[in-house]
Amino acid sequence: VEPVLSKGNNCLDAAKACNLNDTCKRFRSAYITPCTSSTSNEICNKRKCHKALRLFFDKVPPKHSYGMLFCSCRDVACTERRRQTIVPVCSYEDREKPNCLNLQESCKKNYICRSRLADFFTNCQPESRSVSSCLKENYADCLLAYSGLIGTVMTPNYIDSNSLSVAPWCDCSNSGNDIDECQKFLNFFQDNTCLKNAIQAFGNGTDVNVWQPILPVQTTTATTTTASRLKNTGSETTNNEIPNHNDSPACANLQAQKKRKSNESVDTELCLNENAIGKDNTAGVSTSHISSENSLALPRSFYLSTPLTLMTLALSLCLFLSSSVVL
Repeated sequence: VEPVLSKGNNCLDAAKACNLNDTCKRFRSAYITPCTSSTSNEICNKRKCHKALRLFFDKVPPKHSYGMLFCSCRDVACTERRRQTIVPVCSYEDREKPNCLNLQESCKKNYICRSRLADFFTNCQPESRSVSSCLKENYADCLLAYSGLIGTVMTPNYIDSNSLSVAPWCDCSNSGNDIDECQKFLNFFQDNTCLKNAIQAFGNGTDVNVWQPILPVQTTTATTTTASRLKNTGSETTNNEIPNHNDSPACANLQAQKKRKSNESVDTELCLNENAIGKDNTAGVSTSHISSENSLALPRSFYLSTPLTLMTLALSLCLFLSSSVVL
């Protein structure tokens, strides 16, 4: 059996390894077909090509998907194969290059592209004072964010076969007064030391002991939902989503307090009557709060007088019935 990996073209070896993996082979074939088949007026169906590419990088393990996209090279044949990984004629290139700021605005109109571009800005932020040249010191997160852009209108790719510089298909011509802002946006891709170091470290295998690759997100929708849930978790108290124990009726709270202090049973009927009284409104003002405050001020003998009164009435009734029988 021919060995999967050799000392020659690493990107070719990565493609062979992908073909030996059922998942990688299936999803790779799924994007190559729409990205290479021509239509009547276009070279390919770019929308279907982008969708298939997103599925490939979302579903295929990084070992194989990153292996083809970030493989290390020593010659032009290898770097050109790496550049052709995403079939750039269909997924990347176009007749004309739009202005980068206009392309960014188009990206912001799509929730998938918008969220993934934000992830890229966050996780590939350069920092010259850090060991990795990344602000977050995490190569895996940067590569994940970069690969997440592939299959959107902001799809990046290698500019040429001579370097690790990447960029989306755009330039800064016709930027007017926004030329500096446009160039800053484009340089975040082209001259990003964090991204370059992450790509180089993965290709050389030097990131294994420090920054382990993690599984890519399945869908942007799932990621957004998860982030939304985490956000809601932190703000549940302000949104009153968790029931407050203090919302219990005042009488119920008094019962609990009395039971803890005296271990004596509290007359439920009295509580019900008290709540009924509290619901009555006088001059448009609720009296439940007043009733609860007044109940706190009542002496202990008040609670004991009710059963004594009932017992007295019962004895009087018995005596009356007895006298009736005798007569």
